[in-house]
Amino acid sequence: MKTLEFKKDIKASAEKTYDTMLGLKNIKTYEQWAAEFNPTSTYEGSWDKGSKIYFIGTDDEGNKGGMVSEIADNVPFSFVSIRHYGILNGETEITKGEEVEKWTGGMEKYRFNEHDGVTTVHIEVDVAEDFADDFKATWPKALNKLQELAENQN
Repeated sequence: MKTLEFKKDIKASAEKTYDTMLGLKNIKTYEQWAAEFNPTSTYEGSWDKGSKIYFIGTDDEGNKGGMVSEIADNVPFSFVSIRHYGILNGETEITKGEEVEKWTGGMEKYRFNEHDGVTTVHIEVDVAEDFADDFKATWPKALNKLQELAENQN
């Protein structure tokens, strides 16, 4: 697994940026920036520390799939970490086997640091080697969309 890092300055408060990224007030804000990864991206579950959460979407044939994860930590408006420990295939959780091993234990960490009305979002994400190029291309687009959403929402 490889750790990738991304940063984006957003002209919005840390609270607004955090709420927009996680879709806390409106899940559609999460779905809009995450659509850069998959147009049907959404989540099911809670962002509370220790909670299980599914990051899901559908493939080209309409099959539901995604990641089975746990919110390892959540400090509102400051820090979120997510630990991935399985994949979702339809309604079935798969937590063992070759398909899962390349993602098991992978982390995503989001930091929100506000200074003078600008929030720097710093992301660290563990990815399987064969997905690294896709993530390097897609995360900057997703962060641009997050910036647009956070800066233009009331």
